[in-house]
Amino acid sequence: MKDLVTAGSRHRPHVKGPKLVVVLVCMVSIFLLTVYTYPPSASTSCNLLSSGGCAVEEIPAIPVKELTDEETAAHVVIREILHTPTIQSKNPKIAFMFLTPGPLPFERLWDMFFQGHEDRFTVYIHASREQPVHVSRYFAGRNIHSEKVVWGKISMVDAERRLLANALKDPDNQQFVLLSDSCVPIHNFDYVYNFLIFTNVSFLDSFEDPGPHGIGRYSEHMLPEVEMQYFRKASQWFTLKRQHAILVTADYLYYTKFRLYCRPGMEGNRNCYSDEHYLPTLFKMFDPNGITSWSVTFVDWSEMKWHPRSFRAQDVTFELLKTMTSIETSVHFTSDEKKKVLTRPCMWNGMKRPCYLFARKFYPETLDNLMHLFSNYTSI
Repeated sequence: MKDLVTAGSRHRPHVKGPKLVVVLVCMVSIFLLTVYTYPPSASTSCNLLSSGGCAVEEIPAIPVKELTDEETAAHVVIREILHTPTIQSKNPKIAFMFLTPGPLPFERLWDMFFQGHEDRFTVYIHASREQPVHVSRYFAGRNIHSEKVVWGKISMVDAERRLLANALKDPDNQQFVLLSDSCVPIHNFDYVYNFLIFTNVSFLDSFEDPGPHGIGRYSEHMLPEVEMQYFRKASQWFTLKRQHAILVTADYLYYTKFRLYCRPGMEGNRNCYSDEHYLPTLFKMFDPNGITSWSVTFVDWSEMKWHPRSFRAQDVTFELLKTMTSIETSVHFTSDEKKKVLTRPCMWNGMKRPCYLFARKFYPETLDNLMHLFSNYTSI
């Protein structure tokens, strides 16, 4: 009995082995038949019998926006401008462009600023109401053809473009500074010249404001050329490199959108001001890395009013000017309920530097104090 049990136990695997092989062969045959009859979808699995193995599932491409004829032409022009090297000057100059309604109360201060640097700058004056009587030789005969300018209207942008076009006539002009009649220099000329000439960016303010005075001013009438995602806000006062100055004067399509659909009284009580939105939006669309997103002109908005703080004679002290020249952070305030304070360090060629070269708004009564302090605070 013992031998019988033992022999039976040893013989049983020889009986089950062939059956197991038959079962496995049948299962594999059924699987192969199924695969060939119903090939698996690429979205759910890989075809194991494919010579290429498992292919990565293709992600649908994001549809490219179809451009209008006008957009196509504009994109070509802008691309060519941005990729064409500008005229290299042996004597690069800065164009100081004054946008003023009339007299320039700080001509004497600017005269002091310019002295001794006659071959490194040019002056252009757009006087929209009355031609100023000049007291400085640097300003005499520098008025350009001007038109009426109304605050908040597209005529402000028109004046900027007019100044740029006139300044671009001189091939030596490499940087183009927009200034007002209430602007003053807060560094000496050498500092300003080196700061602007030896970098390859435009100092153009730009930030995203989600509030009613930012995105709230956008109009869908700007579509398809100007999308909301690119709409930005900025201080008007800029410094543009030559390449960007050419781009602004050459643009017609996007300028027209802002002329038609960014103006006071649009769509009920919504006010849009082109001088605050046109340039930052344009460069956000086409060359966001070519601008600093902060302005080199200091303006004090801390009072949170419609207009920035204006400085009186008693405000102009050595301490005030020293503070202005040492600020290293650009500050913006959003207009939504959160009233967020947005800050960014002011970087120059990869290094943190003080932000401002000029400042506004100063009353004419501050001239004597500014001239008295100029040589001291600009030598810091």
